Amino acid sequence: MQLASKRIHKGRVIDLDVDTVRFPDGSTGQLEMIRHPGAAAVLPFASDPHGADPTILFIKQYRYAVNGPLIEIPAGRLNPGEDPKDCARRELLEEVGVKAGRIERLTTIWTTPGFTDEKIHLFWASDLTTGKHAREPDEFIEVMPKPLSEALTLVRDGGISDAKTALSILFVAGFTLGH
Repeated sequence: MQLASKRIHKGRVIDLDVDTVRFPDGSTGQLEMIRHPGAAAVLPFASDPHGADPTILFIKQYRYAVNGPLIEIPAGRLNPGEDPKDCARRELLEEVGVKAGRIERLTTIWTTPGFTDEKIHLFWASDLTTGKHAREPDEFIEVMPKPLSEALTLVRDGGISDAKTALSILFVAGFTLGH
């Protein structure tokens, strides 16, 4: 339980607080917590998701934190009061340049609960039509279509190491589409 909180840093993407908390055993202590508004991510199918080996549109994006590119699904921060499904639609258009005729919820995950309250709402999308991307100045993105079978192999072999992306692929293959 939070007893007190002190804002140490307010940033464009995250805020950093030092919280005084009461632990389950009754003791108290201080924890650094990164506050994040939450995000949405979407696994976009460029072909029939129920087909034999559907094609997914991934993005290859430069990430400073890993000193290079990652294969990911489109994702982004929630705007204040924004519905996660609307955020997923917006990010799909902004990053990939497509609009979804259908978008369905997969699950919601905590990214790193040891030090942040960030959670990501995961979706899958289909019935895509061409739109116009509107990438942020710090987004260096290449769209990469890949069949689901190749995506699963990339997860297994470590070629896809981004957690939200790997989980979305495994979730959709194991529970949603039954591949």
